[in-house]
Amino acid sequence: MTTTLSLSFFLTLCLFVIPSLSSDSDPLQDFCVGDLKASPSINGFPCKSAVSASDFFFSGLGAPLNTTNANGVAVSPANVLTFPGLNTLGLSMNNVEFAPGGVNPPHSHPRATEAGVVIEGSVFVGFLTTNNTLFSKVIHAGEMFVVPRGLVHFQWNVGKGKARLITAFNNQLPGSAVLPSSLFGSNPTIPNPVLTKTFRTDDVTVNKLKSMFAV
Repeated sequence: MTTTLSLSFFLTLCLFVIPSLSSDSDPLQDFCVGDLKASPSINGFPCKSAVSASDFFFSGLGAPLNTTNANGVAVSPANVLTFPGLNTLGLSMNNVEFAPGGVNPPHSHPRATEAGVVIEGSVFVGFLTTNNTLFSKVIHAGEMFVVPRGLVHFQWNVGKGKARLITAFNNQLPGSAVLPSSLFGSNPTIPNPVLTKTFRTDDVTVNKLKSMFAV
């Protein structure tokens, strides 16, 4: 009797565990070019009815970018919103360009792991674990990095000239939560007492930062 109960418990446990470890279902069609005029669903946009060869090609990752901004960095994304052919395929890419000294500020991608390769220049890349350990290194043209999903990370051009990265994500729309903008440029704004206590500072400092990141 005990053996029978143990076997039944084991089989029941397997029924719960196995689905959670299984991969995504196999696709039932060759592709699903996104119809951006429709509302997105859980797994992306509905499929566009009329498809052409141009839906599967994208030329937005090679053009020079304007880095004359406060951070000295510009990003050109190839995600489902700019390249609908990526719809439901679970991947996207960015072209990231830095002016000398430019910084891609601390941010995270809540829906994707990021991998990147330096195309030009020297870039200091770092990410933080959930126990505040920093993993970082200066990498050069031809070298690659990876940032695990959801972890805070940054890039800094430490070379004398411009720098450029191509990054890839295992999500068609990875999202980006940029810490300075999220904390000091939210709409509506985070109450001052939350920020003054969090950063051990005063209203004057918080208000100044809010004015710099106001939408």
